[in-house]
Amino acid sequence: MGLLACRVRRYRIKGGSYADIAAHPWRAAIFVKYHQVPGEHFLCGGILISSCWALSAAHCFEEGFSTNQLKIVLGRTSRATPEENEQKFQVKNYTVHQRFDSENFNNDIALLQLKSDAEDCAVETGTVRAACLPMPELQLPDWTECEISGYGKNEEFSPFYSEHLKEGHVRLFPASRCTAQYLENRTVTDSMLCAGDTRNLDDACKGDSGGPLVCVKDDRMDVIGIISWGIGCGRKDIPGVYTNVSRYLDWIQDTMKL
Repeated sequence: MGLLACRVRRYRIKGGSYADIAAHPWRAAIFVKYHQVPGEHFLCGGILISSCWALSAAHCFEEGFSTNQLKIVLGRTSRATPEENEQKFQVKNYTVHQRFDSENFNNDIALLQLKSDAEDCAVETGTVRAACLPMPELQLPDWTECEISGYGKNEEFSPFYSEHLKEGHVRLFPASRCTAQYLENRTVTDSMLCAGDTRNLDDACKGDSGGPLVCVKDDRMDVIGIISWGIGCGRKDIPGVYTNVSRYLDWIQDTMKL
């Protein structure tokens, strides 16, 4: 076990939708305990960016949960089945972006601090590793292929979340295709980016919120986006919308220093 370094994994799973957590080791699952309802309930995805910090989407926390209602699980392939090598943490505190707009999901980003008695929280294993934040100047070409992962619904109208982690491959859409005109006149701001599968096979869906859009750059796995919103799931020529992480690098660094 070592300290968490962000770097590209040694292998990737090609094709097929079901994935092993070892292929997405920065992927976190966030659970909530509701008052009056027994048990822990899957809330949203998250992205481990350092030993004690994870990113997620602001809209996941609109109910204003207390920290002791939340738990973060790392290293789990199956959504509901605990695994021998998983790492579980209570949440020390979490910060929702102060300018999050619940009407149009602008600034849809949250940062969670893991709670640990030790100086470090998560330790690096074969199934737990941090993703990298992008460099401020990173510009990826349009149509770059990237990956999404999550335990979200398999189909737009499915009543159930997936029991098993899934992955998808999507391409970054040009800014000209990431506008209200392509998204049923919903507001699209410059703090959002769009990605979709030009084969119309893969897309994020309900329950994937807060999870990662990651792209390989110079042997690093960079978190480019946070799964935020969309019109349905996987509809032809309609991309999914993601929080553009590179717009929030200062906010992330400042929040981690608080």
